[in-house]
Amino acid sequence: MSDEIDAQKRAMRAEIRERRRNVTSVEAEAHRAGLTQQLITLVSGRGARSVSCYLSAPGEPDTSGFVAWANEQDIRVLFPLSREDGLLDWVVASDEGTEEGLFGLEEVRGEVLSPLAVNDVDLMIIPASAIDRTGNRLGWGRGYFDKTLGSMDNRPPVFGVVYETEFVEHLPTSLHDQPVTGVVTPDQIVYFHERD
Repeated sequence: MSDEIDAQKRAMRAEIRERRRNVTSVEAEAHRAGLTQQLITLVSGRGARSVSCYLSAPGEPDTSGFVAWANEQDIRVLFPLSREDGLLDWVVASDEGTEEGLFGLEEVRGEVLSPLAVNDVDLMIIPASAIDRTGNRLGWGRGYFDKTLGSMDNRPPVFGVVYETEFVEHLPTSLHDQPVTGVVTPDQIVYFHERD
């Protein structure tokens, strides 16, 4: 059964990557503007003063507008840094720019904090390839966020970010998959569990 679930997940990820490659620049800008507004609404509505967020890779829902706003509002933003042991270190947003990380993706430069640093944020904004209507999240297959979320004793609210077409009815799930509190798309914010 596990092999069948893994195959289903791989197929879904491949389909999502292909769809994301075909997004036009006009569509991407509209998605960016919508996502920025939804994330501002989420963070403002919750009164969050410290968040974790991801630096968008090409094709991913673009968080750059939200990050710029958060910096203007003096909201502390932590970004993940991938480690070879499968854990995430964290770095505070700074003016030091970015550099290529472990998997060839851009990562924020700055003072590196331990995996425990994320325990102190008011909410987490994490990437996903898809999220279903019950809060199951399909990541990209390396398990970094599942390990992080699964190891947290006092986990803050966690919101996965996807495009509207990636907010689906049902996802194949494995035992280690960690659910999210809600989903944010360029069009909406949806809570799955009682509002934390």
